[in-house]
This record gives sequence, structure tokens and C-alpha cells, in this order.
Amino acid sequence: MIFRSLRYFSVLVMVAAMWTSAMSQTGAFDTSRMNRSADACDDFFEYANGTWVKNTQIPPSQSRWGSFNILSEANRDVLHDILEKAAANKKATGNEKLIGDFYASCMDEAGIEKAGTTAIKPTLAAIAKMRSADDVKREIADLQKGGVGVLFRFGGGPDPKDSNMVIVNAGQGGLSLARDNYMRTDARSAEVRTKFVEHMTNMFKLAGDSPEQAAAEAKTVMDMQMRIAKFSKSPADLRDPDKNYNKIPVADAQAIISNLDLKAFMARRGIPPVTEINFTQPDFFKEVNTMLGDTPVDAWKSYFRWNVLSSSANFLPKAFRDESFNFNGRVLQGTTEQQERWKQCVSATDGALGEALGQEFAKREFNQQTRTRANEMMDDIFAAMKTHIENLTWMSAETKTKALAKLAAYKRKIGVNDHPRGYAGVKVDRKKYAGNELAVRVFQSNRNLADIGKATDKTRWGMNPQIVNASYNPTYNDVTLPAGIIRPPFFSFQADDAINYGGLGAVIGHEISHGFDDQGSKFGPDGNLKSWWTPEDRTKFEERAQCVIDQFNGYEVVPGYNVNGRLTLGENIGDLGGLNIAYTALQEALKKHPQGLIDGFTPEQRFFLGWAQVWASKATPQFLSNQTLTDPHSWARFRVNGPTSNMPEFAKAFGCKQGQKMVREKFCQIW
Repeated sequence: MIFRSLRYFSVLVMVAAMWTSAMSQTGAFDTSRMNRSADACDDFFEYANGTWVKNTQIPPSQSRWGSFNILSEANRDVLHDILEKAAANKKATGNEKLIGDFYASCMDEAGIEKAGTTAIKPTLAAIAKMRSADDVKREIADLQKGGVGVLFRFGGGPDPKDSNMVIVNAGQGGLSLARDNYMRTDARSAEVRTKFVEHMTNMFKLAGDSPEQAAAEAKTVMDMQMRIAKFSKSPADLRDPDKNYNKIPVADAQAIISNLDLKAFMARRGIPPVTEINFTQPDFFKEVNTMLGDTPVDAWKSYFRWNVLSSSANFLPKAFRDESFNFNGRVLQGTTEQQERWKQCVSATDGALGEALGQEFAKREFNQQTRTRANEMMDDIFAAMKTHIENLTWMSAETKTKALAKLAAYKRKIGVNDHPRGYAGVKVDRKKYAGNELAVRVFQSNRNLADIGKATDKTRWGMNPQIVNASYNPTYNDVTLPAGIIRPPFFSFQADDAINYGGLGAVIGHEISHGFDDQGSKFGPDGNLKSWWTPEDRTKFEERAQCVIDQFNGYEVVPGYNVNGRLTLGENIGDLGGLNIAYTALQEALKKHPQGLIDGFTPEQRFFLGWAQVWASKATPQFLSNQTLTDPHSWARFRVNGPTSNMPEFAKAFGCKQGQKMVREKFCQIW
């Protein structure tokens, strides 16, 4: 996956101008963003983006601002127009009526205030009635069935070792913060924990508790989550699919969590009878089992109430939303203002009914010409990857044959899913926003459980067409390239090949490379978790991967927070491999369509500048510290300087010499 969520447009004239500039990048990258006084061989990110970074202010409702956000805001404007028209159309039917009514209910702030906490009162009442350990266990099932993810994850998904079948996968959960926020002892983490307790206290008070009771409940929840965190694997450890696969008979899983009757739990959840469960983190479930035996019912009441309030805040009255923003926005991300209501409601509709909304987006913003050109670029990048595999000097012929077989088995999903699943059975009332959110949660939960025991439908998409993102799915062995990213500055029909290959081409290469990163390389062409390497070749791969880990471990993002090389390894390999193969594809394209100097730069220079400028970004310190703990992606500056400093082609393009910062003494090279 190339990136995560992105938002907002600033009223600042300067930022508005940046938006206009980005959206008009139809012929080339924006030379006005560059800092020509910087040395490309010392800090390429600064050279490509320095003036933009200096002159751009992060909008107050954002924690990060950059090219991805700018394009996302343009896409959101399209979604806004779609939703406003759908909500106003009294004759709307089908998807148009569904998304229009949902959006209208979200925009009805007076109705939301009047409804208060009515929608969650039955759930809170059920929690209050708990008297025994058995009541606690039943409530876990009921909350999960209603879409409130308490304590652990339990649902349907492909079997990593038999990807054509959907099984029950169970894994760790139950935390409100990043796992390392509970574990670290630095000042920032201590502040987050303190503010988190204050936040929970305020939420409990809004729910009607006295200040003393609210404070006591917040402390209880914090103590329970600290305990859960100690037995949770780190995000980096969760990235190893071999170490997180543990499909066992239900009887063996029952022995691990003897205090929870799994058959009764699954029956209450609505899960069909199964004989095996993938218990992905057994040590975590051992501690959950202990907690189910020694934690008082009243403590579980506090913990469950917190989960309900926290997960519901965005569809409750303004006081709850404001309190949620004060912590999740101000404290965790460093944002100072909430987004306008229409933006919140576009995002809410996108989150709840994104496939339906995306179908309407694609009708406006995607066409067959774009699909054809994106497919042609994919052809070029796949051909380049094939060449790279064939020319590897460190891999044996035996493993190369299997790597090429996997590459040949890749599938593609471009633009929009032409066969959407739809939302049959979902009922939306334009006067009951909270009820709509809860109804969609139940629908999604039930639909997930209905897949268990059936064949995996690998035609499904993992993201919607309106998103500015792309992905690789190892169990499907496919690349998804949504319509939302096949737009400037990533791609334009008017741009030269160098810019398009440095933008969208490198994104495609990044996703293809994910099939051969530290995770994807453990899955075969059929999507099954099974090694296709010789032991010797796997050792050589791990040695090269360690070079990437060591390199990125050395990058300090903010004081006291370095990039986590293990956590970000897959994305860093994706960038390194993707940029290399996209460069090769460009060279082949230039043989057919030679390109001279444009804006004073060679095609090779423009390729790297195109890559650098799609990562033009700046962020708050809070965002950056949180990113290093939770995000498998490195910060933007290092996604530019990291891979390019490993490429002799970059050094040649800009005349960099050994000893300069952008020329590493030891190149990290894998694909």
C-alpha cells in the first residue's frame, strides 16, 4: 500500500495556490516548488521540494499536508458534489438514494443533537446489567456483533495457507492507542498516556458519570489496556506472516482460552460451526484468558462502556465529537481545528458506503482511455520487473524460475470494480444518523461472517475507486490501482513519460515489488503462504533486507523518534524496487519516444524529480512521532532520499560523487 488517509483544503491563499498548481500539473512537475540553492546530491527532497515546504502552511484541520492531500481534496470535492445532488434528489433510487440519505442524516446536526445518546442507550444498559463472568462473555460477543471491536479480533478472512478458502481468523486487539504508547518511557509517550486518561474521564462525564466516578473508570480502563499492551506483539512483529499463522483445531484453541466457551461465543456472534481457527497470537489469548478469570465485572463494565463511547463519538452530539477531536486530533495528531461539517460527512459516507459512492465517482472521473493507458504502463513495469529478476546475480536459477512464475500469475484491478457487491439489505433513514452508522456496522459484520466456510472471492477489491492510494494483496496476488490516483500529479496524458513513470509508474512498481518484499515474498503465485525459495537464496534476500533495515533505522524523524526499519521494511523495499523497475521501464519507453531537455532537465532527472514531488509533504511533530510507532510507511523525506541514494542511476543523472550524502557507501539493492 502506497499511503494511508488524506484530507482537507485550506482557506489560506498560499495553500489554495498550491492546490491550483498541483491540479494543473498536466505538462510537467512544478519547478517553482524546487529549492535550486540546495544540492541535489546532499538532500534531494530539499532540492525538489524545498521552496514548497518553506512556503506552505499546514491547514489547521490537518496534521499532514502534501501532494497526496491536495489530490484527495480534489477528489473529495467531486464526492461532495455527488452527495449534495443525491441528497437533494427526491426521486433518487438505488445507490444515489442510499448515499444521499446517509449524507443528509449526517448533515442534520439539529437532529443529531436532539437524538442525543439514544442510539447507544440499549447497549449501555446491557453493559450495566452485567452481574457475572458469564454476562461478560456474552457481552463481548454482542458488542463485536454490533461492530464494537472489544478485546480481540474475531472474524472471517482467507486462510493464508489455503487462500481460496475463508476461515475464522482471531487476533490481538483491545487497545485505544498505539501499542508502543503504553510501553515507551519518553516524555511524549507519558504525555499521551496522561492526556488519554483525561480524555476518557471527560467522555465518561459526558455520558452522565460524576467526576469522581469518571476518573475511577478511566483509571480502570487504562490499567486494563496497559495489561493488554504488555502481551501484544509490536507492529513490526505482526508483519511476519509465518510467526502469526497458527491454525489449530477448535479444541486446541479452547484449551488456550478455557475461560471463554468458544462454541457458545461463536454461536452468539453468528459464526457458522467450524473445526479450526487461526489463533494468530496464542500468547495474547493466554493473557486474555487470565483476564477473563481474574478481572472484576465492574472493571469490564468500565472497559466496555469506554469502547462503546469511543467508537460512537463521531455520530453522537457535538460535545462528544469535540472531546474526541481534542484528544485524537489535537493531542495525537497536532491538528488545531475540526474540519467543516460537510467534509466530515463526505468522509463518513465514504467510510460507511464507500463502494456505492465510488461507483458514482468513477462514472465522472474514470474512462476507458485512462484504463487502457494505466494497463499499458502496467505492462511496461511488469516487463521491467521480469528483466530485473532474470538479471539478478545473487539469486539461483531455481528460485528465479519460481519468482518469474509468481510474477506471471499477478492479476490487475484498475480504476473501479465493475462487479461491486452492493449494499442489499442496508436501510438508511435520513433522519437517524446514529442509527444509520450502527446499521452499516451490523451489515458489514454479518457479511463478513457469512463468508466463513466459503470459497474466497478474489474479484473483490480492498479499496474504493475514489481513494488516492494503491495496493498489493499477497493472498490474492493482485495489484489494485484505483481511479483516484490515476490523476495529476501522478499521471497526466499531457505529461512527458519521465514524469508519468516517476509518478504513477513508480507507484505501480512499488505495488509489484510488494509481492517480493519481506512479507509478500513468503506467498506463492496462488496466494498461499508457502516458501518458494531455496534456503541459500532466502538467506541472501534476508541479508539484503537487513541493509534496508539498517539504513532506515538511522533516519531521525523528530527528536527521539527514528524510523523503525523493521516496521517499514516492506514499504521501503517497495519504494526501492518500484523506483528501480520504473526507471528501467522509462528507458525502454525512451527508445520508442526519445525525449530531450524539458525545463532544463534530462528525462532521467525528471523521472527522479517526478517521484520526489509526489512526496512533497510537511507534518506536525505529533503526527510524525505517532507515525513512527504505528505506520509501516517511512516519512516522506526518507521515501525520497532513501531509495534514490541507493541508485547509481540517480547519482549519474545528477552528477553525484562518492562521499556526498545522496550516494551511499554501500548500496542496498534487492530487486
